Amino acid sequence: MEKTELTKAMRWKIAEYLAEDRLNEINCRVETVYVRDSLYTKYIKRLIDITVSLGVCIITLPLNIIIGIITYFDVGRPLFFIQERIGKNGKIFHIIKFRNMRDTRDEKGELLPAAQRVTRFGKIVRKTSLDELLNFWSILKGDMSLIGPRPLVPEYYYRYNKRHINRLAFRPGLECPPRRHLDHIWTWQEQFENDVWYVENVSFFTDCKMMINLVRFALEHESSNARAVSSRGTFMGYSLDGKAINMDEVPQEYIERVISEKNRTEEAVLSWEKNVKEDAGTQKKAV
Repeated sequence: MEKTELTKAMRWKIAEYLAEDRLNEINCRVETVYVRDSLYTKYIKRLIDITVSLGVCIITLPLNIIIGIITYFDVGRPLFFIQERIGKNGKIFHIIKFRNMRDTRDEKGELLPAAQRVTRFGKIVRKTSLDELLNFWSILKGDMSLIGPRPLVPEYYYRYNKRHINRLAFRPGLECPPRRHLDHIWTWQEQFENDVWYVENVSFFTDCKMMINLVRFALEHESSNARAVSSRGTFMGYSLDGKAINMDEVPQEYIERVISEKNRTEEAVLSWEKNVKEDAGTQKKAV
């Protein structure tokens, strides 16, 4: 079985095994994070979020209506994609975006990769970051901030080492863009380390620089292509040297482990069904 043929449940089980086998040792070697605590982080940052997000929500209302109409004719109903994300201090909240992918599934009932489900209009929306506009409502509510580590799925929470989990010290943001130009699609390790740098150095000046980088990041060709096809893969855990890895970097032994368990489970089920049928046949003859 190839890695691409693994079900979501099998991939999640692999992530659990990686955490069980490696996190304790990795946590003993990571550097301590000193989260920034200031007047700006406590009060001013939130005040700026409210002011800006309220204005953006009002200004972009006509555009959101247009996107909603096109989405209806592009992928149908429901118009919105709603998903749980993990926010400040591990609190779960829901993000809302216009749908830009079809729910096409394979023969196993698993959703096809995002790159195969994104519509033509969806690619345009992703490349231009128009799919992020509804996040300003989440900012206004207080679930998110303008600048901060991107909100990721709750399943990742127990995969973080004790250094990277500090990326949840502040409200997640629209983006926490790279501080310098990258000539490649940045890895999970690069993103998490960038997030940790942010929580240690957040300030009004830092956020201003990040806003400039955010515009550049949104318009950057390589980054926009990555958002359009979701090519980076799922964060699975860590390598033995403590680097965050995706599914392609998972050692083969973990793949074989879950496949072996799946085979044993299927054999046990078949054996149980066989015994049930034999018992039923024996009882029928006795009657």
